[in-house]
Amino acid sequence: MEKLDLKKQWKHLYQPPATVITAVDVPPLTYLMVDGAGDPNNSPAFQQAIEALYSLSYTLKFSLKKSPRPVDYGVMPLEGLWWADDPGPFHQQDKSAWKWTAMILQPDFIGRKQVDAAFDEVRRKKNPAALDRVRLETLEEGAAAQILYVGAFSDEGPTIQRIHDFIHAAGKELSGKHHEIYLSDPRRTAPEKLKTIIRQPMK
Repeated sequence: MEKLDLKKQWKHLYQPPATVITAVDVPPLTYLMVDGAGDPNNSPAFQQAIEALYSLSYTLKFSLKKSPRPVDYGVMPLEGLWWADDPGPFHQQDKSAWKWTAMILQPDFIGRKQVDAAFDEVRRKKNPAALDRVRLETLEEGAAAQILYVGAFSDEGPTIQRIHDFIHAAGKELSGKHHEIYLSDPRRTAPEKLKTIIRQPMK
């Protein structure tokens, strides 16, 4: 059986250094996505989105292991795009005004046929609340700056500012949405040890 390590395949995107901000070129990548709004810490919609995304992602993984040409791979980590209509609440930590897209990267060989079959299986077995809000979409971020941040989500502010300063120092502007990749499980990891890739597209 063929085994793929997607984190290794996209090493420059999923294993950045924690010591320096790096510029990367992000190719078009395909994700399962769910949109929502509100504070993720107390929003049932955010937890429902995560449940639906992981249910579909693991169903896809196991169905491909059983296919005529079996392939095995590790399910990728949860990611989030974050923004607000008024930039003020986003930077001032008023999370109730945040909007978000929760998402999980999928291998590039997964197509609509496999996704539709996974939807049918998950609906039959679990039918999570947010299932019908999930879509398969390709995201094109292009040039971006990123760093591996270690610490509590509430203390990200100075690191985000460093990334913005890096972009401006390069003569570029912020573009697209604030992007985070969650490498740690907050249910099992102390806040000060959480590992999060923080990415900001630029132009």
